Amino acid sequence: MTIDIVSLADRPDLAALLDEDFDGAWPQFMLWDPMGGIYYNVAHDLYPEFVFAAVDSTEPGRAVGRAYAVPLRWTEPELPDGGWDRAIQRATVTRLTGATPNIVSAIEICVRPDRRGAGLSARMLAAMRRAVADRGYDTLVAPVRPSGKHTDPDLPMTEYAARVRDDGLPVDPWLRVHVRAGGRIERVATRSMMISGSLEDWRRWTGLPFDTSGPVHVPGALVPVHCDVAHDHAVYVEPNVWVRHRL
Repeated sequence: MTIDIVSLADRPDLAALLDEDFDGAWPQFMLWDPMGGIYYNVAHDLYPEFVFAAVDSTEPGRAVGRAYAVPLRWTEPELPDGGWDRAIQRATVTRLTGATPNIVSAIEICVRPDRRGAGLSARMLAAMRRAVADRGYDTLVAPVRPSGKHTDPDLPMTEYAARVRDDGLPVDPWLRVHVRAGGRIERVATRSMMISGSLEDWRRWTGLPFDTSGPVHVPGALVPVHCDVAHDHAVYVEPNVWVRHRL
């Protein structure tokens, strides 16, 4: 078995594969973040050097993983509370104003559900780090979505991200991959992604009743979703963890 990780700049013919075979990779409700379309609808055309496909020689015509990043200009001393949403927003402003990007932010690293647990995510992160460095950037940042946090949605992210094993590495598997690769946990992005919808939207996305006001525990969510029955509205505000990679 040979897995190659290549950018769309080198293999534009792989673009179509990145929209296939990834059903179930993310909870359904996460596909409705309003900022996502601003990036994904143009990423293949505008940022092909920062879009990656992982392909396995034993599965021709399919992708086993995908990764996305985006260049942007960020000069503030701290990375933003807005996390994932803010990175996409700032990258868009950078492009539209003609500003010169000075860092790159990861947007997604995703392994096909049936191919997880074999270390491919670490290889994709390494490929992203190399590509960013090869293009002259000295910093890759990532608004990391900790892979184990959904099992403890009521625990504040600041406490979860601070948990370490006896060897000093993070308890969370995905944060641990980043730290092992050379990343440094910098801060929590308290409102990295915000998804709102009517109660009917949330029922369709989750299969849950959403018939009582208050926090709702949704499978796959890192924190509870806030439900307001009187106003027919629910909102999810997801915290992520900023990790900085010096290249």
